[in-house]
Amino acid sequence: MARGTQDDSMASQGGGRGPRTSGRGPNDDASAHRWWVLGVVALAQLMVVLDATIVNIALPSAQQDLGFSDGNRQWIVTAYALAFGSLLLFGGRLADLIGRKTTFLVGLVGFAVASAIGGAAPSFQVLVGARALQGLFGALLAPAALSVLTTTFSDPKERAKAFGIYGAIAGAGGAVGLLLGGLLTEYLNWRWCLYVNLIIAVIAFLGAMRLLRPGAPEDRPALDIPGTLLVSGGLFCIVYGFSNAERHAWSAPSTWGFLVASGVLLLAFVWWQQRAEHPLLPLRVVADRDRGASYLAMFISGAGMFGVFLFLTYYLQRTLLYSPVKTGVAFLPMVAVIMISSVVTTNVLVPRVGAKPVVPTGMLCGAGAMVWLTALDRNSTFAAHVLPPLLLMGLGLGMIFGTGLNLATAGVKDHDAGVASAMVNTSQQVGGSIGTSLLNTLATSAATRYASTRPPTAAVAGQAQLHSYMVAYWWSAGFFAVGFLVTLLLYRRGVPRSLATDPNSQTAAAAV
Repeated sequence: MARGTQDDSMASQGGGRGPRTSGRGPNDDASAHRWWVLGVVALAQLMVVLDATIVNIALPSAQQDLGFSDGNRQWIVTAYALAFGSLLLFGGRLADLIGRKTTFLVGLVGFAVASAIGGAAPSFQVLVGARALQGLFGALLAPAALSVLTTTFSDPKERAKAFGIYGAIAGAGGAVGLLLGGLLTEYLNWRWCLYVNLIIAVIAFLGAMRLLRPGAPEDRPALDIPGTLLVSGGLFCIVYGFSNAERHAWSAPSTWGFLVASGVLLLAFVWWQQRAEHPLLPLRVVADRDRGASYLAMFISGAGMFGVFLFLTYYLQRTLLYSPVKTGVAFLPMVAVIMISSVVTTNVLVPRVGAKPVVPTGMLCGAGAMVWLTALDRNSTFAAHVLPPLLLMGLGLGMIFGTGLNLATAGVKDHDAGVASAMVNTSQQVGGSIGTSLLNTLATSAATRYASTRPPTAAVAGQAQLHSYMVAYWWSAGFFAVGFLVTLLLYRRGVPRSLATDPNSQTAAAAV
């Protein structure tokens, strides 16, 4: 990574803002109610994050109701991931160009409407279309929400608290989705896994209308259309290619062809960003070592954490025979530790020792937890064998997400806050897509190889499942081990300049 530019560290000083209303200073509505702003942003982020997992629990019921095949079932998940992952950078830059409040509100309304369509879907095709629309508007909403937070909290101490809470939500949202999906599916029906977004969106919309200030930067550049097309096409191809690998061989043209195309398009995007007059993703945003390390940390942990959410869910339901609701409840201790770890890390550890010892330690905790899970078998119990590694994983994820989210957006100018925020979401989304596909493929292959050399009995089939989970856990541990090395090498020593206490920093929010 190249050394970051010093002028990036002047975030929150007003660059790129529209004019303020006369007589309104740091104590305007946006600053006076900044913790309420955090609540609104947190609600929106929770809606986007939990939607990546809440529908998984509802899939069997939706399949029975709408009558689609096992082969088509994955499109309910893939349609959302494709639209969301491929359009995030565009959504982030749009927030910079037309204003964060406008983008945030459009994203909220669009996400709610798409959720209503999906909940009322009379057919498989309508449901897939609604999920794609959810992904599209989620790509507007997620970076706008994070950039609102980035420009609202400029005081380092308050920023640490805010990002600790936000990081806790980002890390725990997937597990919350599993629990909420189980509750809604079991006690209402699968359609409420989509309808619940309407409730969240209405509350967040009313709060945003009251608390967020309108306006777009006066010096906004033109949208980089070639860059938008290149990066959106590249991200689409990489997400689709890895998703396709779950259903077809890696040697299939529909798999490797899209992956090759993604590499070509993304390389072309980087080349174009160096020459564009108004680049979609200014390379100064990713060139800073701490910021680049944070993007990689979100990418790698996004890939590795699915070893917990995906395969441990399978283990609890298929081996220990937990209900969907009980499975969701089983993840709650990890959620609690993520929240505590994230808040403590950003408020106590990083301001004193910096990110270099914190994030690599979180990666080691993640790797250790995944190795610990490889010991699970049919006789394991939750309290003695599942809970301890879950708590260790929660500790590690809290350290990674709280710190990574903070440093990934620290020190950027206001007019780059949206695209910097989008890079965080893109890193995690693409990492999750790659991790899910690779782990699913590796686990399926491992189960097939195990069963092929043994008699076809029920006991062998059950043991083959356990073996496949163990393989996935080992690979997830490998992801976190790589994350340890990468973050140990890239993060600078000491407290980051962008987070150091500045006596001249504004303690109030910037205009949103």
